[in-house]
Amino acid sequence: MVDDMLAAFRHDAHKFTGESHDNAREEFAGVAVNQPVPKGADGDAAALSRAQQTQERTVPTHDNHYRLSLLTGETAYDPGEFSRATIQSEVHDLIAVANAEIAHERWLGSDVAAAFNESVYHPYTSLKYHTLLVAALLDNYQAGHEFTDLRLIVDSAGTVVPFRTIFDGERFAFRIDGKADGMPSARLGSRPWRSWASVWTRLTAHPLDTDSEKWDMALDANLRRIQSWSTALQYIEDFEHWDYGPTDLADETAVSL
Repeated sequence: MVDDMLAAFRHDAHKFTGESHDNAREEFAGVAVNQPVPKGADGDAAALSRAQQTQERTVPTHDNHYRLSLLTGETAYDPGEFSRATIQSEVHDLIAVANAEIAHERWLGSDVAAAFNESVYHPYTSLKYHTLLVAALLDNYQAGHEFTDLRLIVDSAGTVVPFRTIFDGERFAFRIDGKADGMPSARLGSRPWRSWASVWTRLTAHPLDTDSEKWDMALDANLRRIQSWSTALQYIEDFEHWDYGPTDLADETAVSL
């Protein structure tokens, strides 16, 4: 089972190197990569984030694996921050680690993985969160859960459940699991599809303060419009790290007046 989990974290290594799935190398940094993930977890995770029927570019001018930010509209790739050597080193740390739990923790905190998309046809998707979704689904399936058993669960920030935590932010964390144990949650539904907005709106309690915090209101409003899971999770991360915050807005308004 541990080998299967490592396969989940390594299954899309070819997207870091720009290789097609059919022509992807079988080994990277001395370990097997680009191998099938058991129990259909990869396909189910893909269905949560992007259309499966047709493969057409949703942004005709974007033709590479660097992610476009839904928040800013700009590419997540920063040549000043992500040199080729840096990417190779960071990817090595993600892919070559032999301990699956450590691999999970590294993917949760990876900036480099967040710079890549799942598919050139869907540039706003996130390879980082697709991979974490694959791992979470696989671990649940291996434990005997069916997709219909699963829930999106809100945990406290810093609460990381091996393989099942799919997001760990500054104020809260998300995991996919069969039991909520009293935490806010919502069922994923009867089948994997681009259901983020539907699940988000059905949470039994929300982690955002939408009664008084305007920035939380804005984030919540946008999350209710996003269907793709990996795009939504990446949007939350980008929003948390966005330089243009309330203080900047107040300063800009004061200057303009």
